[in-house]
Amino acid sequence: MAASITSISYTASLRSFPSKTHLRPPNPTLKNLPFLHKTPSFSSISIQTLFTPSPPSSSLQQIPDSDTQSAPDDESILSSLPPTLRDIVRLFRTVTDPRAKYEQLLHYARTLPPMDPSLKTDRNKVRGCVSQVWVHARAISDAEAAASSESVRVRFEADSDAVITKGLASLLVQGLSGCPASEVVRVRPEFLGLLGLQQSLTPSRNNGFLNMLSMMQRKALEIELGGGGGGEASVVDDRLGIRSEKVEKDEILSGGDANSGDGEGRLGERGRRIGEVLMRELKPVELRIEDESHKHAGHAGVGGRASEGGETHFNVRIVSEAFEGKRLLKRHRMVYDLLKDELESGLHALSIDAKTPAEIGGN
Repeated sequence: MAASITSISYTASLRSFPSKTHLRPPNPTLKNLPFLHKTPSFSSISIQTLFTPSPPSSSLQQIPDSDTQSAPDDESILSSLPPTLRDIVRLFRTVTDPRAKYEQLLHYARTLPPMDPSLKTDRNKVRGCVSQVWVHARAISDAEAAASSESVRVRFEADSDAVITKGLASLLVQGLSGCPASEVVRVRPEFLGLLGLQQSLTPSRNNGFLNMLSMMQRKALEIELGGGGGGEASVVDDRLGIRSEKVEKDEILSGGDANSGDGEGRLGERGRRIGEVLMRELKPVELRIEDESHKHAGHAGVGGRASEGGETHFNVRIVSEAFEGKRLLKRHRMVYDLLKDELESGLHALSIDAKTPAEIGGN
């Protein structure tokens, strides 16, 4: 039988993320708006088991930089959105005046249906936002659904005590309500940069917008899995064409000073524990772990006692025969269950790319 070689690689790479912004214009014609991609760095460790006829040995390799993949273009991102959300984004892109975009946000805030006060609970509160924001999700009954779907359809409600944040919440509620849960969890966060709201939103509001989207995706997936839309769950992310799943805690502990870590070098204690558990339980032929905690240092609960050494956000790629015959969500649930202790002790988000050897060509 072929011997196995384990290689460990560390890389620092840059990835660009656009600022976020939205609006609806009176003119139906579309016009591209320039937007800026900013690329944070992350540290990574890759553990890969490669099959070879030569005797086992250990070597240091360079993992290809993920930025060598071309980022998705605007139309690619738009085409991946649910129809209603796509129309909203296209409308915003027809407006070039930043003030007009801002006024459109105010319009969305005014049109957001009122939220039942009983739904404004800690469970529905969006973490990491400067203002107070609540998001509730429920499955649409068969009687309400316009058409049958393999994926259950979801309806959202939201509210905020700040008018601009309320407008952003309204945009997401209108764009995602009534969609199949499977479509909601596949929404690419890059679409926020296509709205052209960079001049209207502060960085903290941009962050809050992402957190709202993340909670909506989390709740949609919980409903899809029968969990009722609260607590911990997963978020599928099609970023840069790589299908992954993000498991994020609903309860992010607060307190302590934010600590971003150095964002470079080898994995810390938590990262190594994650690697040990996955190697032992899944026996992968390829395992890649990337620490992206430094990119989320400003979020509530990152740092202090809530996070071990600032290790709060990871990307994980796993190629294992243990995933054979299992659907995507079940694979991710396997990983979630294996790392439950970490999620309960300060790990906030885990982005997972889970494949079988056959799916990558048996290499």
